Amino acid sequence: MSNHEILNFAEHAELRIQTEAGADYGDGVMASLAVPAEFQRLACEYPILFRFDAERGAFSALALFGFEQGENLFIEAGRWDAACKPLAVAVQPFLVGRPQSGEGATQVHVDMGHPRIAQGGEGVRVFDETGQPTPFLEEIAEMIGALDEGYRASGEFFAALSRYDLVEPFSMDVTLASGAQHRMVGYHLINEEKLAGLEPGVLAELHEAGHLRPIYMAIASLGNLGKLVRRKNRRGDG
Repeated sequence: MSNHEILNFAEHAELRIQTEAGADYGDGVMASLAVPAEFQRLACEYPILFRFDAERGAFSALALFGFEQGENLFIEAGRWDAACKPLAVAVQPFLVGRPQSGEGATQVHVDMGHPRIAQGGEGVRVFDETGQPTPFLEEIAEMIGALDEGYRASGEFFAALSRYDLVEPFSMDVTLASGAQHRMVGYHLINEEKLAGLEPGVLAELHEAGHLRPIYMAIASLGNLGKLVRRKNRRGDG
């Protein structure tokens, strides 16, 4: 069960975090939130797909790790077998927090109910003996800042995709070497035909707003779908 607290030395002086990869540490998920600002970094490893949230009436982006609920094909023998992780995964068990008023500086919160909270003196320290953030926490804080900034900016990106009708539904039948099949439904991707048909002025507008690069990175990332299937086949899972 989640238990969010504002991170501070007075209450979390001895806090330690498990940094290994594994389902026991919360990594057993088939996808993670991704923000457009990190598409270029993620596109070398993961397929980036879009999903529409009917409740919010908006799109979000996902970095795909597997084909079934709870499946993460990047977990290999206690390590994450990729050059990078989505920021939303990399910062766990920490998260962005704000004052109750909704105004003021971003805070670093920690989920004390997360499985990465270490017990028995194991794990990486968050504060040193003098109460200063360790290099580990400094890196986490930097990533949280980048994630928060990227999430805030993502609304304009998805609004632009909707404005020019650049997103289309996507489904895919995945056939494994074993003969087993998985059907991917409920996802969306960039409509390359409509993108190619945009007028030069619209393309210039998208470029000026910083949207064109993540659009192309999302398209390029789809080459990783085949790699993900090969990872699945190496596992021998049906």
